[in-house]
Amino acid sequence: MTHILTRLSALAPMLAVAAGLLAAPALAQTPPAPTPPAETSAGAEAPPPMVDLYTDDDEQASLDARIIALKTVIRLTPEQEKLWPPFEAALRQAAKNASGRAQDRAKAEPADDFLDVLDRLAGAEAARAADVKSIVAAAKPLVAVLSVEQQRRIPGFFGMTDEAGDPQPTLELWIFEAEQE
Repeated sequence: MTHILTRLSALAPMLAVAAGLLAAPALAQTPPAPTPPAETSAGAEAPPPMVDLYTDDDEQASLDARIIALKTVIRLTPEQEKLWPPFEAALRQAAKNASGRAQDRAKAEPADDFLDVLDRLAGAEAARAADVKSIVAAAKPLVAVLSVEQQRRIPGFFGMTDEAGDPQPTLELWIFEAEQE
């Protein structure tokens, strides 16, 4: 429960800003005139079309905000700042990979059976593991020069628990949030 509350409290400021930004244009627009519901062949009303309210630009803006916030939370010194670019690049690549996997999954044919589902899950987990390893490799030089206080701020920001021994499923990391649907 603490893990969930930590994640929610970390996201609250970003959600409040995002809600304000998304609400302003919506309030200024006049809604279109309602169209009569479509009917299916059985005479029942068809469900309304799905609308993707979270665009690729929104996803990129959210990632940009999180990376800027992470960098701000760590409070890098000018000397540490030199080691930031490879870490940021690894974060961005992992998020891009996750988004690509989510898009591929959305376009994929439905699974034939539970074995197909498990096989797809294994592939996604292996891909996330490779992304996490690339982030770790890029972070090691930076983390090596961070103070204990700076290092302490990072896990909670990623949505991890404070206990290193607790399970840390990769799907819960915001880096992979595109795959959480």
